[in-house]
Amino acid sequence: MSDCVFCRIASGEIPARVVARNDRALAFHDLNPQAPVHILVMPTTHIADANDVGRGGAELWPAILDLAVDVARTQGIADSGYRLVINSGSHGGQSVAHLHVHVLGGRRMAWPPG
Repeated sequence: MSDCVFCRIASGEIPARVVARNDRALAFHDLNPQAPVHILVMPTTHIADANDVGRGGAELWPAILDLAVDVARTQGIADSGYRLVINSGSHGGQSVAHLHVHVLGGRRMAWPPG
Protein backbone atom coordinates (compact mmCIF):
# COMPACT_ATOMS: atom_id res chain seq x y z
CA MET A 1 0.00 0.00 0.00
CA SER A 2 1.51 3.28 -1.10
CA ASP A 3 0.10 5.26 1.85
CA CYS A 4 1.26 2.81 4.55
CA VAL A 5 4.40 4.07 6.30
CA PHE A 6 5.49 0.53 7.23
CA CYS A 7 5.08 -0.68 3.63
CA ARG A 8 7.23 2.26 2.57
CA ILE A 9 9.86 1.24 5.15
CA ALA A 10 9.74 -2.36 3.89
CA SER A 11 10.29 -1.20 0.31
CA GLY A 12 13.20 1.04 1.32
CA GLU A 13 11.38 4.22 0.30
CA ILE A 14 11.53 5.50 3.89
CA PRO A 15 14.81 4.92 5.75
CA ALA A 16 14.77 3.03 9.03
CA ARG A 17 17.38 1.67 11.41
CA VAL A 18 16.98 -1.94 10.27
CA VAL A 19 18.19 -4.57 12.72
CA ALA A 20 17.37 -7.78 10.84
CA ARG A 21 15.17 -9.34 8.20
CA ASN A 22 14.12 -12.70 6.89
CA ASP A 23 12.12 -13.76 3.84
CA ARG A 24 8.78 -12.57 5.33
CA ALA A 25 9.58 -9.99 8.02
CA LEU A 26 11.65 -6.91 8.82
CA ALA A 27 12.88 -5.64 12.20
CA PHE A 28 13.78 -2.02 12.88
CA HIS A 29 14.17 0.40 15.78
CA ASP A 30 11.02 2.16 16.99
CA LEU A 31 11.19 5.95 16.54
CA ASN A 32 9.55 6.50 19.95
CA PRO A 33 11.15 3.84 22.18
CA GLN A 34 9.35 2.84 25.35
CA ALA A 35 12.25 0.77 26.73
CA PRO A 36 16.04 0.74 26.30
CA VAL A 37 15.48 -1.85 23.55
CA HIS A 38 12.37 -1.27 21.43
CA ILE A 39 12.36 -2.98 18.05
CA LEU A 40 9.39 -3.44 15.73
CA VAL A 41 9.04 -6.66 13.73
CA MET A 42 6.56 -6.58 10.87
CA PRO A 43 5.63 -8.58 7.80
CA THR A 44 7.07 -7.13 4.61
CA THR A 45 3.69 -7.44 2.91
CA HIS A 46 0.77 -5.31 4.03
CA ILE A 47 -1.45 -6.89 6.65
CA ALA A 48 -3.49 -4.35 8.59
CA ASP A 49 -3.73 -6.14 11.93
CA ALA A 50 -3.90 -9.53 13.64
CA ASN A 51 -7.47 -10.04 12.40
CA ASP A 52 -6.24 -9.89 8.80
CA VAL A 53 -3.56 -12.58 9.06
CA GLY A 54 -6.00 -15.29 8.02
CA ARG A 55 -5.06 -18.80 7.05
CA GLY A 56 -1.66 -17.67 5.74
CA GLY A 57 -0.71 -17.13 9.35
CA ALA A 58 0.61 -20.67 9.57
CA GLU A 59 3.64 -19.42 7.63
CA LEU A 60 3.66 -15.76 8.68
CA TRP A 61 3.56 -16.02 12.48
CA PRO A 62 6.66 -18.25 12.71
CA ALA A 63 8.61 -15.89 10.44
CA ILE A 64 7.68 -12.89 12.61
CA LEU A 65 8.24 -14.63 15.95
CA ASP A 66 11.50 -16.27 14.88
CA LEU A 67 12.82 -12.86 13.85
CA ALA A 68 11.62 -11.31 17.12
CA VAL A 69 13.51 -13.95 19.14
CA ASP A 70 16.61 -13.47 16.98
CA VAL A 71 16.39 -9.72 17.61
CA ALA A 72 16.16 -10.31 21.37
CA ARG A 73 19.32 -12.41 21.18
CA THR A 74 21.30 -9.94 19.05
CA GLN A 75 20.18 -7.01 21.22
CA GLY A 76 21.41 -8.82 24.34
CA ILE A 77 18.06 -9.11 26.12
CA ALA A 78 17.25 -12.79 25.58
CA ASP A 79 18.75 -14.00 28.86
CA SER A 80 17.42 -11.21 31.10
CA GLY A 81 13.95 -11.32 29.53
CA TYR A 82 11.86 -9.27 27.17
CA ARG A 83 8.27 -8.61 26.22
CA LEU A 84 6.58 -9.20 22.87
CA VAL A 85 3.50 -7.03 22.31
CA ILE A 86 0.99 -7.16 19.48
CA ASN A 87 -1.60 -4.39 19.49
CA SER A 88 -4.59 -4.92 17.22
CA GLY A 89 -7.11 -2.19 16.42
CA SER A 90 -7.61 1.21 18.00
CA HIS A 91 -8.83 -0.09 21.36
CA GLY A 92 -5.85 -2.43 21.45
CA GLY A 93 -3.49 0.52 21.08
CA GLN A 94 -2.43 -0.05 17.46
CA SER A 95 -1.24 3.27 16.04
CA VAL A 96 -0.03 2.12 12.59
CA ALA A 97 -2.42 -0.01 10.54
CA HIS A 98 0.22 -2.59 9.59
CA LEU A 99 0.67 -5.69 11.73
CA HIS A 100 3.75 -5.46 13.93
CA VAL A 101 5.25 -6.95 17.07
CA HIS A 102 7.05 -4.79 19.63
CA VAL A 103 10.18 -6.35 21.13
CA LEU A 104 10.75 -4.53 24.43
CA GLY A 105 13.56 -5.11 26.90
CA GLY A 106 16.57 -3.78 28.70
CA ARG A 107 14.59 -3.04 31.89
CA ARG A 108 12.08 -4.76 34.14
CA MET A 109 8.59 -4.65 32.65
CA ALA A 110 5.62 -3.71 34.83
CA TRP A 111 2.31 -5.58 35.03
CA PRO A 112 -0.43 -4.91 34.17
CA PRO A 113 0.91 -3.30 31.00
CA GLY A 114 -1.78 -0.63 30.66
